[in-house]
Amino acid sequence: MTIRVLLADDQALLRSAFRVLVDSEPDMEVVGEASDGAEAVRLAREQRADVVLMDIRMPGTDGLQATRLISADPALAQVRVVILTTFEVDDYVVQALRAGASGFLGKGSEPEELLSAIRVAAGGEALLSPTATKGLIARFLAQGDLADDGRDPARSDRLDALTGREREVLVQVAGGHSNDEIAERLEVSPLTVKTHVNRAMAKLGARDRAQLVVIAYESGLVRPRMD
Repeated sequence: MTIRVLLADDQALLRSAFRVLVDSEPDMEVVGEASDGAEAVRLAREQRADVVLMDIRMPGTDGLQATRLISADPALAQVRVVILTTFEVDDYVVQALRAGASGFLGKGSEPEELLSAIRVAAGGEALLSPTATKGLIARFLAQGDLADDGRDPARSDRLDALTGREREVLVQVAGGHSNDEIAERLEVSPLTVKTHVNRAMAKLGARDRAQLVVIAYESGLVRPRMD
């Protein structure tokens, strides 16, 4: 299956470079280009994009608001947003994850990292750049609107719907582990892990694994590491 990619960036030169790179791959194609967030939302609907590479800073409707609009639209439930950013705007990155982005990647990443990011996001996995780690996300979540004990009571209550095993798997997902790694750690099959992940996503209303990571931290199930 060909991955349909939408490019959203106000710099035409960057969009052109991304298009050449993406279109060179046999399993993906660029289906549209947007210079602002409003156009990105419109094209995501019209072109049935699978993945949107979204610049976070654009004129008018920025990438953050566009991500919210895409995530809130049931008709775009299949669309995954990957935020393209520099690491000077990490607070915006966390807001984007909360808004529904599947992850983020630095604009200075290698071409293979970008292509891998598209495939990872299209597969429903959480994409956390190797340079900007989960610990970084956790620090900003901890500085947000959580309770004094580091948890969001509303999020915490939602975890009551999970089984004990689903909680265990959620902790492992928040640790950035793949299904195969979790299977090895918990001594179960990767298919069993995938089933638990899917059930946890359904019960918690998470679009993908990135949202599970956010929920795990906001609920207090996993505590931020400040080292």
